[in-house]
Amino acid sequence: MSYVLGLTGPTGAGKGVFADCARELGFKVIDCDRVARATVKKGSPALEALKGAFGAAILKESGELDRKKLAAIAFSSPEKTELLNKTVLPFIKEKVLKQIKGKLVLLDAPTLFESGIDGVCDKTVAVLAPESIRKERIIARDGLTEGEAKTRISAGKPDEFYVKNADSVLKNDNGIANFTKSAKIYLSDIIGGIG
Repeated sequence: MSYVLGLTGPTGAGKGVFADCARELGFKVIDCDRVARATVKKGSPALEALKGAFGAAILKESGELDRKKLAAIAFSSPEKTELLNKTVLPFIKEKVLKQIKGKLVLLDAPTLFESGIDGVCDKTVAVLAPESIRKERIIARDGLTEGEAKTRISAGKPDEFYVKNADSVLKNDNGIANFTKSAKIYLSDIIGGIG
């Protein structure tokens, strides 16, 4: 029987740091973004569904997904982001559910609630950080322009969404060292609680 902790939060908030802490403490980490990339491989049913929703312009000449083109379209409005989620999340959820094995499992899922996968979690935690910090992080991490970063951030859910839906919220607004310490305390409490 697995204990499943669902991790979510907006882009650039620090979910990766939290996931690294969980891995260090013995959790099997399922990176739903990585699963998503595998789900939309060339010729996959998920990629065909995306093509049906957003058109052939999202494909490279090779027939593979052009992530930048898809992102430009999908994050241009909340409605398009919703369409992206509705189209691809069922495929990702199916693959993730097959991977839940082990005593301690962390689902690192930016769309934890939107996909409905929070239903398999024993507990959920959201990582939040100020928008200015998040913007700097995703520009550095993803090589985006400031405009692209703002578009991606504004396409996401507001902090209130996570506060309302998650069982716990951790703030990442006081440096990585302090956040790492908070994350490890939080995770150790969970491990202690399940014996």
